Amino acid sequence: MPIRCEIVSQDKTLYEDDVDIVLLPGTDGMMGILPEHAPLLTTLKYGVVQVRKGNQEENFAVAGGVAEVQPDLVTILADRAENVAEIDIARAEAAQERAKEYMEQGPPLDSDRYLAMAAALSRSNLRLDAVHRYRQSKKRISKSSQIAEE
Repeated sequence: MPIRCEIVSQDKTLYEDDVDIVLLPGTDGMMGILPEHAPLLTTLKYGVVQVRKGNQEENFAVAGGVAEVQPDLVTILADRAENVAEIDIARAEAAQERAKEYMEQGPPLDSDRYLAMAAALSRSNLRLDAVHRYRQSKKRISKSSQIAEE
């Protein structure tokens, strides 16, 4: 019996499918959500949401938000989210550099701009970390599968 998972960002639905398990980066730690889970409402910290269906796994970099869990449905309303497989590394690295340069200048008179750049730096760090952790692991899995097939 699967559980429905929906991941929605501010501008679009990123994922919608029946899955076996959802792993969430809750503010108190990682949570594994299986079908028939007790109802739950939690805030999300910056991290990676993993959804697994059979032997397939998809990863989404999530920059905050909330998750509502019902016995047959997990709804993730992310402040910002992106499928790790679709992250543009060059763009994330450029954003990281811009934010670092701005942050090195110190707090300006416009604190809103400074906080926005701090958030941008956190998001770019999350995106690059997710790419390095989850895209690398898929390459390792494919190489070990190729060795097993030979």
